[in-house]
Amino acid sequence: MVQQKEMVPTTTLAPGLTISKVLTGLWQIADMERNGKTIDLDATADAMQSYLDAGFTTFDMADHYGSAEIITGRFRKKVGNNQLQLLTKWVPDPGPSSKEKVRRAIQLSLDRMQLDQLDLLQYHAWNYADASWLDDLFYLQELKEEGLIRHLGLTNFDAAHLNMVLESDIEVVANQISYSLIDQRAKGAMAEVCRKHEVKILAFGTLAGGMLSERWLGQPDRAVDEMDTWSQMKYKRFIEQAGGWDAFQALLEALDQLARAKDVSIANIATRYILEQDVVGGIIIGARLGLSNRITDNQRLFSFSFSQNDQQHIQKTLHNLHVIPGNCGDEYRKPPFLTASGDLSHHLDSLSAPFPVYDAGPDRQKAMSGTIWEELAGFSRAVRKGNHIYVSGTTATHGRRCIGGNDPAAQAHFVIDKIEGAIQSLGGSLEDIVRTRVYVQNMDQWEAISRVHGERFKHIQPANTLIRADLIGDEYLVEMEAEAVISNL
Repeated sequence: MVQQKEMVPTTTLAPGLTISKVLTGLWQIADMERNGKTIDLDATADAMQSYLDAGFTTFDMADHYGSAEIITGRFRKKVGNNQLQLLTKWVPDPGPSSKEKVRRAIQLSLDRMQLDQLDLLQYHAWNYADASWLDDLFYLQELKEEGLIRHLGLTNFDAAHLNMVLESDIEVVANQISYSLIDQRAKGAMAEVCRKHEVKILAFGTLAGGMLSERWLGQPDRAVDEMDTWSQMKYKRFIEQAGGWDAFQALLEALDQLARAKDVSIANIATRYILEQDVVGGIIIGARLGLSNRITDNQRLFSFSFSQNDQQHIQKTLHNLHVIPGNCGDEYRKPPFLTASGDLSHHLDSLSAPFPVYDAGPDRQKAMSGTIWEELAGFSRAVRKGNHIYVSGTTATHGRRCIGGNDPAAQAHFVIDKIEGAIQSLGGSLEDIVRTRVYVQNMDQWEAISRVHGERFKHIQPANTLIRADLIGDEYLVEMEAEAVISNL
């Protein structure tokens, strides 16, 4: 057993946190408990032992993966803390944040997992336009300093908001996102941010719910609702976005050629390719504890290597696939929703308004963000009159903080998030914006700020003016205002 453990490489994500490069994902616990099914928690916990014996010491779960935290807590109590790394996530319901809400959520995971400190707590945000997610992270940072959390991570964050978090001095060591041969979104801006800040990607979906395997080679197409598991339903939607079943079969055939030449599985080829990306700290392979076992196949992942020709062979095949739309994590925030159900109905009921809204006279409403400037100068974050919305000059202020540090792009993204939040609160969307004005403190930063404007408004293209101006507060690098017209009255 000792020899087998040494075969599994490790990654040091941060001081005091070294994990297996192959993590065992427990999201399928929720699928095993679907439709009211019950499982034997102790027997399922005992099934973790074979993974531990083989050197796969790291397990990944979340507060909403059914009984996963409880199961790992029972196993941890049996074997002790020193042999395991237990990574979990908090996926809060949308809405206002508070220290008490955050503490309750973390304490619940600690109690379920029978721990005094979480190894890695990974956070998910539903709506960047609602800055409550930042409040959550600042409170989590306080709990980290208190000792309830060893390290913080994110999950399903895009590159812009990962960078924003890090530039705002929130200490994050990893971002868990979809990254596979089918989904290559992480190769661009995300990889650049990770290199810049020395943050690692924990990649899920590397096997596309088990569909990157011999089982599906040469098989006829099946509709999403004909799939056997939630994971298969989810990743069938990814396959459809990546070019459809024929393109998927071509990928499987190319992988099968390599797998046969190396006497390994298609799954080994698919996961090893992602694992070799320099920004990837580990890949997460799901397990149906007590029902099936992938340990032997996972161990073969380290029995071979790729030549330059092998890499080129795979890359050539990838050129035939379509790029998954949007940024990393967008599948949980905007259409097309690449979830098992194709929407967010099994994740949340609705999104709350980012800012409180008040009546301000006949056919007039105002949204308030609560910054010190609104009270000082007597203005609203935004005003709606009829079907027009006017958003005040907006900086990267959040409470008494400046979000994004000294990074003009990070500040610009947060400013646009705030503008979007104000318009959402008054019944509109970013797509309703017809004019923006951008004020920059330093003209040598105009391009970085303009690129953010271009990224966020490329499909909207409102009228725009950029102005050099002396902004109030040396820490603020950019200010924007916007006007929107809502047409669906």
